[in-house]
Amino acid sequence: MHETSHSESYAAAGVDIRAGYKAVELMKQHIARTESSGVFSEIGGFGGLFKPDLAGMESPVLVSGTDGVGTKLKLAFLMDRHDTVGIDCVAMCANDVICCGARPLFFLDYIACGKNVPEKIAEIVKGVAEGCVQSGAALIGGETAEMPGFYPPEEYDLAGFCVGMVDQKKIIDHSTMAPGDAVIALPSSGVHSNGFSLVRKVFDVENADLTSPRPELGGKSLGEALLTPTRIYVKPVLAVLEQVAVKGISHITGGGFYENVPRCIPEGLCAVIDECRIRTLPVFDLIAREGGISKRDMFNTFNMGVGMVMIVAKADEEKALAILENNGVNAYTVGVVKAGDEKIVIQ
Repeated sequence: MHETSHSESYAAAGVDIRAGYKAVELMKQHIARTESSGVFSEIGGFGGLFKPDLAGMESPVLVSGTDGVGTKLKLAFLMDRHDTVGIDCVAMCANDVICCGARPLFFLDYIACGKNVPEKIAEIVKGVAEGCVQSGAALIGGETAEMPGFYPPEEYDLAGFCVGMVDQKKIIDHSTMAPGDAVIALPSSGVHSNGFSLVRKVFDVENADLTSPRPELGGKSLGEALLTPTRIYVKPVLAVLEQVAVKGISHITGGGFYENVPRCIPEGLCAVIDECRIRTLPVFDLIAREGGISKRDMFNTFNMGVGMVMIVAKADEEKALAILENNGVNAYTVGVVKAGDEKIVIQ
């Protein structure tokens, strides 16, 4: 049906309808990797259909999350690499959904660009599809909006929306948390997708050398280290949830430790984090040193090498760590829950 759909006037205004159709055709091979038994529609319709499997669920609850990639996209533009930011987009949504104990079901993306270059759009969606594969979510739809005059021709924005589901009785219950519970750190892969306005300022990225290997980053270039996609924790966390009564999970995103850890801590309790145990990644040492950033600000902006925190009973600590290890996450205990009103203390 697309063969006859073309507007010379719209193209003269900067919007090429046919480029959109070509982008859809190029991305279909990537979308196919994410298909699951619940997918009930093909890409190209007006809505994405999904039929969830409710077997064994007494009271299913939908859990949704939405987010974007933020100014990390500026690094993608400068590096002219577009196949990883889609992973970030999925991660920022799916990692939030799992904090409730929900399994991600499906994902939709939104790409707004100054000029639709089909091959570039397909690369972006390739990353989104990879994130969906890692999180177990199906990519059932999305939108690409060509917006000349609003975005520069070489730039775009990327956001997404994830829906998951959990049986009501299995929603993580923070009220069961108690003094003595263990705080487990799940390592991050890097800066993830937060704090990049500060990162860009520290390194003056528009004028920085982004491609030369840097010894302090293990031989990676600055651009490569900063573009490392956000780690997706869904499958390892689901494996723990199957065997352990997890009491709290926090996704360490914008606002770092001080903003995110307290979100799963009930009143009257405090997560006491042992700073000496944190396996801080070299990129954060570099940011702090070159930016002259205080320790407090670092912990209040970045994940510092800990992308997610999980809280379990002391009796379940070793079991949770073993399950995470068996699922590819070298997690470790980073603190303990105590009585207190501060919700988080880093000492």
